[in-house]
Amino acid sequence: MAERLVGKPAPDFTMETVSGDGKEFGKVSLSDYRGKWLVFFFYPLDFTFVCPTEITALSDAADQFKALDTEILGVSVDSIHSHKAWINTSKEANGLGALNFPLASDITKQVASDYGVLIEEEGIALRGLYIIDPEGELKYQVVNHNDVGRSVEETLRVLQALQSGGLCPMNWKPGDNNL
Repeated sequence: MAERLVGKPAPDFTMETVSGDGKEFGKVSLSDYRGKWLVFFFYPLDFTFVCPTEITALSDAADQFKALDTEILGVSVDSIHSHKAWINTSKEANGLGALNFPLASDITKQVASDYGVLIEEEGIALRGLYIIDPEGELKYQVVNHNDVGRSVEETLRVLQALQSGGLCPMNWKPGDNNL
C-alpha cells in the first residue's frame, strides 16, 4: 500500500544540480528551501517531447512564483551532464534553452522512490509535482501519467490557495472569499 505524503514532512533529499543557465554544477538539499515555498517536480527523461513544454512553461512563469516567495526545482533520473546538454540545446532542436531554475539529477532513483513516483520496471519517474511549505511540510501532490503534461496555471492557483490560509472551495481563485 502506498504511504501518504501530504500533511507530513517532505522526504529529505540531496542531489547534484545544473544551474538554469547550464553553466554551473552544484548540490541542493531540501533544507536549502527552508523559509520558502517550493514547487518540486519530477519529469521522466531529458530530450523527450512533453517534458520541455512543462519545464519551459514553469520557467516562463518563474517570476510569478518568485512573487509568491516560491522556488522551483525540476528533477529527473538523468545525469547532470544530460541536463546541461539539454539546457544548452536550442528549443528549435528539442532543447530547453536557459531556465529560471535548476535541474537536479536523481541518478540513484532514491528521491523518486521516496516521493512515490518511480516506475521501477522502467527506471524513470512519473510526472509528480509537489508543493512544500516553508516549514518543510508537503502540502500538495499531483501525479500524472507520463503522456499528459501538467498545468502551470493550476499549480499557481493551488499555491495561492495554500498561502491564503483559509478553506478554499472548488475553483477558488485569488480574490475570492475563503470559506
